[in-house]
Amino acid sequence: MRVLTGIKPTGTIHLGNLVGAIRPALRLADAGGEAMYFIADYHALTTVQPPDHTAADMDRLVHEIAAAWLACGLDPERVTFYRQSDIPELFELTWILQCFTSKGWMNKAHAYKALIADREGDDVDAGINMGVYGYPMLMAADIVAFDIDQVPVGKDQVQHVEIARDIAQRINSAYGSELLRLPAAKLEEHAAVLPGLDGKKMSKSYGNVIPLFAPAKQLEKMIMKIATDSTPPDAPKDPETSTIFQIYRAVASADETRALAERYRSGIGWGDAKKLLAARVETEVAPARARFDALMADPTQIDALLAAGAAKARPIARRTLDRMRRAIGIAR
Repeated sequence: MRVLTGIKPTGTIHLGNLVGAIRPALRLADAGGEAMYFIADYHALTTVQPPDHTAADMDRLVHEIAAAWLACGLDPERVTFYRQSDIPELFELTWILQCFTSKGWMNKAHAYKALIADREGDDVDAGINMGVYGYPMLMAADIVAFDIDQVPVGKDQVQHVEIARDIAQRINSAYGSELLRLPAAKLEEHAAVLPGLDGKKMSKSYGNVIPLFAPAKQLEKMIMKIATDSTPPDAPKDPETSTIFQIYRAVASADETRALAERYRSGIGWGDAKKLLAARVETEVAPARARFDALMADPTQIDALLAAGAAKARPIARRTLDRMRRAIGIAR
């Protein structure tokens, strides 16, 4: 069993990412089989580009995301961890897959449909680059190049895996052989979703995140901004309706969570609850922050780890591409 997780470097990683994405993905390495993780830098290029971003921004984002996953426990000795752009076979394979993909499939891709849904006029595609439109085909290459069995995804990404499977089936049917392994989506239905500072889902797009590696004082300052109501400090409170409690529960032990719930029911001031949360989050992230800072102080060590991962991954992609070349009559 080989599983694949892609990580797009498009912004600063936050506490919601740790709970909802990083931890569940890292558990794959303990589930048996082979786990592959990659930094999807060419996927990020659809949005990380001038005038809003520079080349230096892309380089920094790649290093930050890689350092964050390594700091949170990703062990490159146990898994294959690489940068997408270090696997050139992916991009030749993408072209081959494109030649077996109907435009109608891409018209129905959720991300593209969402972009044009409310547009009117003669050019609903204004401002949409072909990278955004063809995103599912590069993702399909990311998957089938490595004979992937399962791709853990949220509901919004299931369609991309289904497109990869459909393209692989079409190619296998066209050439009468099992050239490409058919991947399956592994739906992460129970991934935790943390509320942000305003109570809505923690998301960069809402500007309500708690950056994972913020310094301790800044971390506490941000947590003190969490929106609360005007319930008096000594009044009983329902922990299940509290943003503070929901975040606390995601990082604390079961015993710690029960103890805080009791304090809620007997009466606790919001300021005290926030201080408890800040202290618990700091306990949780401080060791990872130290590892992150050490990695970012010398990005060459990150590059070396990613290069070593690419050296493990490339032969697999090469074999897949060679099979495809022979099948379509372009073998050398």
